[in-house]
Amino acid sequence: MSAAPVVAADRNGPAAGASALPSRRRAVSSHRGATLVLVIGALYCLLPVAWVIMASTKTPGELFTTFSLWPSFTGGIQGNVQGLLAYKDGLFLRWAANTALYAGVGALLTVLISGAAGYAMAKYRFTGREFVFRVILAGVLVPQVTLAIPQYLLLAKIGLVGSYWSVLLPTMISPFSIYLARIYATAAVPDELLEAGRIDGAGEFKLFRSVAMPLMLPGLVTIFLLHFVSVWNNFLLPFIMLSDDSKFPMTVGLFSLLNQGASQPALYTLVITGSMLSILPLIALFLLLQKYWRLDLLSGGLKG
Repeated sequence: MSAAPVVAADRNGPAAGASALPSRRRAVSSHRGATLVLVIGALYCLLPVAWVIMASTKTPGELFTTFSLWPSFTGGIQGNVQGLLAYKDGLFLRWAANTALYAGVGALLTVLISGAAGYAMAKYRFTGREFVFRVILAGVLVPQVTLAIPQYLLLAKIGLVGSYWSVLLPTMISPFSIYLARIYATAAVPDELLEAGRIDGAGEFKLFRSVAMPLMLPGLVTIFLLHFVSVWNNFLLPFIMLSDDSKFPMTVGLFSLLNQGASQPALYTLVITGSMLSILPLIALFLLLQKYWRLDLLSGGLKG
């Protein structure tokens, strides 16, 4: 009685295994196809970076006469860097310092504001909380381009246009960062831990600073990275707000150099070299902070 099912199973085993082979082959084929698509996408994204790096090694005479994706070994990159740093008594270094100020200070302020706002909406119950959250979600959908002119008019009313604050203030409030902070605070900060702190006599600010922020650190680092890169690459807002070239970030400064290149072709190599140098801090920042970065915020929060 008990041997019959075994025999049947043995007889059906090879057939079942044979029928599973095509499905396994299809799965392997689909995985290879997905990998190929990802590789093509990565090459597409890295191609402009490779072109900038190769072009920055060339002299002005080689820039338009040699193969684009082949470097020059004549020492052109050294001359390009020296020429860029010497341009108008080191104006590029001033642009780099301005960019670091806008991106670094702006990202830190955004982390503090977004972290506090997201934590409050995740852990406190108050009238209109869901309405405020829906308004923030609506703000995520609004393109930043549409806000540039209203922001300019508002800051012009209070006399801040042309100052560093005209670039810093509009970037401090980020709906997406607040949304991200709320999601992470909900998953990473246990209510029981906060209640235990309150029982021990800790105030709300101390709970946020000493309990919530350490637990939210991976999410806050993610917010910092995303906002830093966004402000570092921002062009439209400083282009509208600023008129003094000594306050330009690198994006607007290099754009002004590019416009002058029509009459002075030698400036093209300076623009390309400046673009290459502007990438290096972003790469260094990602390598430095990658151990804190979690792509899957929910799983990172549950583990942290």
